[in-house]
Amino acid sequence: MTARRRPWWKPRRSRRSQRWALVVVVLALGLAAWALSRAYDRLVAYPERPGTGSAELIEFEVPRGASFPQVLDLLVEHEVIAEEESGYFKLFVLQQGAARKTTAGPHRFAGNMTPTQILEELQRRQKAEELSVTIPEGKNILEVAQIIAEAGLCDVESLEAAMRDRALLDELGIVGPTAEGYLFPDTYKFAAKATPAQVLTRLVSRHRKVFSDLRRRYRTEARQLDKQLGWGDHEVVVLASIVEKETAARHERPLIAGVFLNRLRFSSFKPKLLQTDPTIVYGCVVPTDKSAACQKFEGRIRRIHLRDKDNPYSTYAHEGLPPGPISNPGRAALEAVLSPKKSRYLYFVSRNDGTHEFSKTVAEHEKWVEIYQRQGKVGQ
Repeated sequence: MTARRRPWWKPRRSRRSQRWALVVVVLALGLAAWALSRAYDRLVAYPERPGTGSAELIEFEVPRGASFPQVLDLLVEHEVIAEEESGYFKLFVLQQGAARKTTAGPHRFAGNMTPTQILEELQRRQKAEELSVTIPEGKNILEVAQIIAEAGLCDVESLEAAMRDRALLDELGIVGPTAEGYLFPDTYKFAAKATPAQVLTRLVSRHRKVFSDLRRRYRTEARQLDKQLGWGDHEVVVLASIVEKETAARHERPLIAGVFLNRLRFSSFKPKLLQTDPTIVYGCVVPTDKSAACQKFEGRIRRIHLRDKDNPYSTYAHEGLPPGPISNPGRAALEAVLSPKKSRYLYFVSRNDGTHEFSKTVAEHEKWVEIYQRQGKVGQ
């Protein structure tokens, strides 16, 4: 049998070209494998490879709510990560599932940190800067604003404005013209950037909690105040604010609360004047609108202040409670009003040692006034 000949119209294949094509394919595959191997090795080693920048400290703040692309731009902008490395860092963070775990606030980096160290710093829990402030019992809103401002929180003007802000007061459920009476005296810790509204909300919330606990404890006594005097929670706070200003002696508060309640309850006691000096002082100092007599107040009560009917807070010129609290009472003063000590006392006078002498009659009271006020003796 004769061999089949190649048709004349088909060109002869060059074995040399085939070999070259094979060599090119092999080289291309080898280069691709080498490149993939290098890329893989680079990605594997990348998390622990130090950056090429300096060890000098780099500080900047990550804004609250910043997305990861924005954080990455900040890292490149501050030369924590080289721009050509940003793609690798992005892949690394995505592989770690950490794109949404960066924390807002100040961060510290260096140009020679590894990607792992950079990511750890981005995820570092921020310690909130806190400021502590202690508000003593019996301070009025102007004094509370000053104390808070001196602690480094807000400024006096913005605090006082918030204390008189009708919209904020409505939100907090305060019926009076200011937050007076509802800024509970205690020690607080606030974030350094707390706003006046946040500060006041915290103080008022503390008051609500303490008062609610007391009201549950003394629900029977609270009902009696409502039945006998028509008092709600606000009136309890008003009288507690007066008790707070009248004595710093804790054991006297229930007795003093009882004296004021006796004046209001006893039918024989007329007119129903509480006659407490701190109410005059408050009306002359805190309200924005002051009477003509109060505009002449220089820290000492004079006869014109005792007779001043234009001072709505004066319990010498007006019967019953003043229109609102005159200080911010603590737990003991609130409890004293809800659970007063029963007695027949209607009067008391300072013994010049932080305590008081109590009397049932005007004659007895005048005797102690002569001894302690006119003669200036000190109680023993």
